[in-house]
Amino acid sequence: MSNLEDRLTRALTDYPAEPSPDLFERVVESIAADRARRRILVQWSLVGLLVIAATVAAVLILTPRHENGTLAMPWWILEVATNLVLVAIALWLGPFIKRFGRAYAADVFHDNPLTGKSYIVLTDIVYYLIFTAYILFTLKVGPEAGWDYVEPVTVSAAQVTYSLSRIGGILLIIGILHGLNIVLMPVLGRLFSLNRRLPDRVGPARDRVEY
Repeated sequence: MSNLEDRLTRALTDYPAEPSPDLFERVVESIAADRARRRILVQWSLVGLLVIAATVAAVLILTPRHENGTLAMPWWILEVATNLVLVAIALWLGPFIKRFGRAYAADVFHDNPLTGKSYIVLTDIVYYLIFTAYILFTLKVGPEAGWDYVEPVTVSAAQVTYSLSRIGGILLIIGILHGLNIVLMPVLGRLFSLNRRLPDRVGPARDRVEY
């Protein structure tokens, strides 16, 4: 065994590894926080399922039927259902991304924890602004010319295609922006870290020059 290996062995074996006095309390708090998050996730999942079930039941009850018994869904019912789906995606996807993005942001902004927290808050605001703007831009208050214009206007294949493209479009936009955020976040973290360290290095140098 070399001298370096001998020194490392003694340092590791002789070091008094005493546990932290508040280790047990921190573990208990971590377990409680994890249980609370799981409980909230289950509650929100149940609420989402109830909302979906209530929406489907309302659609089936309010939708009239043809003489042969088939549903003749008015165009506005599908429009309202699509908007509810978009709102549900926004409310579910935002906390989901934030939950797994905290650890990534904490690792990127390890030199600036407050900056990382502010960055997460700002990205949440941008996320909901994008979702709100997208819903308002694509909202229809009347049937389009390419849809079924026979009174009463019912759901057609063109409207179903448009509704699916709305849902796919917002998922594509959020996916692209989220991917860019993952790529750019380490660059921003590095820049913030350099900006914080630069005054600490330049300040003492200026003091020595002025002396």
